[in-house]
Amino acid sequence: MGKTGSIEWVKIKGRKGQVRQVAKAETVYKKPGPMQKYTASGSRIKKIKRSAKATQVRT
Repeated sequence: MGKTGSIEWVKIKGRKGQVRQVAKAETVYKKPGPMQKYTASGSRIKKIKRSAKATQVRT
């Protein structure tokens, strides 16, 4: 855990059109859900590219 206020929050557009806040480090990539967690060969997927539509930085 970081110090209080050390995380920078950025607004992105969610799946249903709602605007939500995520950590600045997660604006380009997102964590996969349970069904997208592994590849066909069995290796773990750590990051999924977020869509360009969602990553438009909002203030």
